[in-house]
Amino acid sequence: MKFVLLMGIVSLFADMTYEGARSITGPYLGTLGANAVMVGFIAGLGEFIGYGFRLFSGFFSDKTGRYWPVAITGYVINLAAVPLLAWAGQWWTAGFLIILERAGKGIRVPARDAMLSHASRRMGVGWGFGIHQALDQAGAMAGPLLVTLALYRQNGYASAFVILLYPALAALSALFICRAVFPNPRSLEVPTESLQFPVLRANKAFWIYTAGASLVAMGYADFALIAYHYEQSRLMPSLWIPAIYALALGGNIFLSPLLGYLYDKFGFIILIGVVGVTSLFVPLVFLGNAKTAILGTMIWGAGLGAQGSLMRAIVADLVSREKRGSGYGIFNACFGLFWFLGSVIIGILYEISITSVVIFSLAAQLISIPVLWRASRLMP
Repeated sequence: MKFVLLMGIVSLFADMTYEGARSITGPYLGTLGANAVMVGFIAGLGEFIGYGFRLFSGFFSDKTGRYWPVAITGYVINLAAVPLLAWAGQWWTAGFLIILERAGKGIRVPARDAMLSHASRRMGVGWGFGIHQALDQAGAMAGPLLVTLALYRQNGYASAFVILLYPALAALSALFICRAVFPNPRSLEVPTESLQFPVLRANKAFWIYTAGASLVAMGYADFALIAYHYEQSRLMPSLWIPAIYALALGGNIFLSPLLGYLYDKFGFIILIGVVGVTSLFVPLVFLGNAKTAILGTMIWGAGLGAQGSLMRAIVADLVSREKRGSGYGIFNACFGLFWFLGSVIIGILYEISITSVVIFSLAAQLISIPVLWRASRLMP
C-alpha cells in the first residue's frame, strides 16, 4: 500500500502537469493555425508514438530488470516538454513538444505498471490500480483547474504552460523519494504458482483481450479534438473547456477505486458493462447542446478512468510475473496504434460530417464488446 500511495502521489503531480496542458492543446494549436485534421493527427501520432515506445521499454524492463532507470527517464522527458510549450511559436513546434510529452509517458508506463502490479498482487490488482488511478485523476483534475485559473486571470496560454513547471518539479521529487524507499519493487510480490499462461505468445486470452481493447481505443475521440469542436462550434466559452475537462477526470477519484473493487469481486464483466455505457458519450458530445456536451464529457472521462484502472488490472491477471513489463508494452503498443488510426480517421470525418464521426466512434466501441466477452471466457 505504501508503494501504491507513493507512486500515486508521483502520478498526481505528473498528471497535474501534462493533463493541465492537454486541456488546452486543442485550442492552443487552433490559435497557431492548425485545423481539425492537424489537431487529430498530432493527438493521434503522439499517442501512437507514446504507446509504441511502451513496447520497447516493456521488453527492456523485463530483460534487464532496470525498472527504475526506465521509469525515471520517461518521467523527465514527459514532464520537461510541457513548460516548453510556452515558447512554441508555430503549430508544428507545439506539435513536436506534444508528441515528445507522449513519448516520455510511453517510455515510463510499462516499468511503472509492472512495479505497481507487483505491489498490488497482495491487495488485489483491481483495488491497487484503482487507488493509484484515483490519485492520478486527482492530479488530472487539479491541472486543468490550475490552467483555468491562469486563463481567468487573462494570462494567456503561454503563462499557463509556465505555471505547470511547479507540479512537474514536485512529481520528480516524489519519484526520487519512492525510488529511495523501494529500490526493488519486484520483491513486493510473493512468487506463487500462477494460473496465468507462462508463454506470452501462446496466451490466446491476452491477444483477444488486446484486440477488443484496441477497438475501444480506435473509437475513443481524443479530448484535443473534443475541445477543438467546442471552440470551433462556439458551443461554450473557451474558459469553460479546461474546467469541464477537470470535472470529467475528477469523477474518477471515486469511480476508479470502486471499479477496481468491483473487478476484484465480479471479474471481467465490469469492464464490458463500462464500455457499453461510456460509448454513449459520442452523440452527447458531438450532436448535443452545451448541457448534453458537458454530460457527454463526464461520461467520456469515466471511460478514460476505466481504461486507466480496469484495463491495466486485467493485463496483470493475464500475464505471468516474469513477462509483465512485456505484456504491458505489447498491450499499450496495440492500444496506441489503434488510438492513432482512430484519431486520424475521426479528424478526417470531422471535416466531412459530424454525423459520420458519431457513427464511426460508436461502431468501433460497440464491436469491441463481443470481442472482450470472448476474451473473458478464456481467462485462466
